[in-house]
Amino acid sequence: MPGMNELFILLVIAVLVIGPKRLPEYTQKLTNIVREIRRMASGAREQLKEETGVDLNEVDWRKYDPRQYDPRKIIRDALLEEEPGTQAAAAAQTAAAEADAAAPAEAPGGVAPGVPSGAPATRVVERLAPGQTAPFDSDAT
Repeated sequence: MPGMNELFILLVIAVLVIGPKRLPEYTQKLTNIVREIRRMASGAREQLKEETGVDLNEVDWRKYDPRQYDPRKIIRDALLEEEPGTQAAAAAQTAAAEADAAAPAEAPGGVAPGVPSGAPATRVVERLAPGQTAPFDSDAT
């Protein structure tokens, strides 16, 4: 907020630039602009209250202040937090790994043995014998 000295300097500059004859006209225009901005702000506040049902005066803004959060604490808590059902998820992963180990050499879809079924599939590349021509599909071309 400007102090009284800055405000006085701005007023003197305005009088010099605008001139004493047009100063009341510009003062009235500034007053109308400020009133219009206040009217629009209160209209937006009322519209927000009608549409969301939340009154801005009742919101606890301190709760949303980002300065109160320590990113190191948030990450530490997230890493140390155990999710419910963690043991069940580990048991399911172990069972899937055992099932994949017992699977035949090449599973359907080109999944390599020993790779859990939830892992992304690896692509199996078939090599042609020397002198063998590549397959041709006339519908695909």
